[in-house]
Amino acid sequence: MKNKPNKPQRSPLALAVLAHLAEEPMHPYGMQQLIKERGKDEVINVRQRTGIYQTIDRLLREGLISVQGTLSEGGRPDRTMYELTEAGSEASKEWLREMLAVQSREYPDFPAAVSFLTLLAPDDVLRQFEKREAALQETVERMDAQLLRYKETVPRLFMLEAEYGRAVAGAELEWLRAAIDDFRSGELSWNEEWLRDVAERLRGSQ
Repeated sequence: MKNKPNKPQRSPLALAVLAHLAEEPMHPYGMQQLIKERGKDEVINVRQRTGIYQTIDRLLREGLISVQGTLSEGGRPDRTMYELTEAGSEASKEWLREMLAVQSREYPDFPAAVSFLTLLAPDDVLRQFEKREAALQETVERMDAQLLRYKETVPRLFMLEAEYGRAVAGAELEWLRAAIDDFRSGELSWNEEWLRDVAERLRGSQ
């Protein structure tokens, strides 16, 4: 009995690679630069070029892309050019439909950290929240400036991910400020005795 082939592994970066190759054959460096130029690095992690190379190697093994040729430029190392295969075109559309329609289970750092706040003292948590608030405020201001800058030149269709990111960041900032107010007022607080009492009460209710 033959083993069933593994389903190609989906990821935001893999989708970005396939989407850019749907336009024309490209080399990895060109893809990375284009993603940055178009502002897609706000939603796609391309800080490390090795990540792109690893993703491309995997897509090549899975048959979703193929080598189109080699680009030779004077004074520069030859660059391998890749192109989209028919299987890659179909996979990118399937991935896109799933990512748009199905809510995925993601495990980012911040919610995990919030679930273990009591490892720190309340005033320590407050200081960290205040640092996050300042950084998030800068992010929101940068997003607002970006949306305003491109509003007149870029069709809204191509800015929807930026709108979504701004909405999510704005909602987090609003929640964070409400939590900070509650820490400052003392509504959110704890000590060792209170934590022991809560732990005993929870054990007794099981």
